Amino acid sequence: MTPAPRPYDYEWETPAKGGYVVPLRPPAWDWSFGTDGALALAPEVATHLKGQGTSVTVARMARPEAQGLAYRAAEREETRARVRSARRSAALLVAACVSLVLLLLTAFGTGGVAARVTRGPAPADRLLPAGPPRAQVVALQDTLRIQMPINQTRVTAIGYHASGTDVLPLQPVGSQANAGLVKRLFHRLFGDSGSAISYYQLGGGVGPQTGGLDIGAPVDTDVYAPVDGSVMAISDMIVNGKAYGVRIDIQPSGSPGVVVTLENLKPDPALTVGSTVSAGRTKIGGIIDLSQVERAALARVTQDRGQHVHIEVRAASGLASP
Repeated sequence: MTPAPRPYDYEWETPAKGGYVVPLRPPAWDWSFGTDGALALAPEVATHLKGQGTSVTVARMARPEAQGLAYRAAEREETRARVRSARRSAALLVAACVSLVLLLLTAFGTGGVAARVTRGPAPADRLLPAGPPRAQVVALQDTLRIQMPINQTRVTAIGYHASGTDVLPLQPVGSQANAGLVKRLFHRLFGDSGSAISYYQLGGGVGPQTGGLDIGAPVDTDVYAPVDGSVMAISDMIVNGKAYGVRIDIQPSGSPGVVVTLENLKPDPALTVGSTVSAGRTKIGGIIDLSQVERAALARVTQDRGQHVHIEVRAASGLASP
């Protein structure tokens, strides 16, 4: 009995009538599952595959990074680098600005004697008469020019403060020593850069903040007329019921609508009502010590008790006797 052929050996054909079937077996295949299945391209390499029915644990494959994460990480790093660079640039810019401001303040600083602050007891030469001051305008009131009434070598400090609602505001000449940094720099670059005067804004009181002008100097320092004009009045200054020095009112020449008042003085013996005075040339008195009865605001910026001559300008129509 002829065995049944395998389906992959040959194809069946329907035999012709009266004939018989001849199986056509193809040649033997030169193929092995053990080697040619996985290593068909390199049959000479020995295989170490596990036998059927066994298992093996292999290392976990690296998890691929999700699409776009690498790009975002790089972008974040680039952003951080830009931020660090911007911070460094800002720090360098600030340092450069500070250096420039300090350089400008040094270059344009004022060295005038009027800004000098006494650092202890006055030297011996300050106790001697210093003579009249050189011509120097210290303040303005409209067209009125108020000149320095004290020799510049004796001045300890100059300050402005409010002194009542009836006084007229003065326009300081020079630069404010206790102003903010930006304001000082602006004035030194674009303001009165040619003036050697430095003043303080003292604050306090009522009325215009530049209504009262205090020019500090040691006790007994000679005081000269700050304007050309004539003496209108010499009256006692009463503090707590006692007379402390005098108040001198001067009518300026060419400005009949105002009166210039000086206080904290002992009068010069030669000065009388009606006397004609010349700015910076006529001595009108000397500074007295009022530290026993009042605390001078100027003392905050000097090393003494803030002794000074006080100057105000008022409208002549509103002038009243003290």
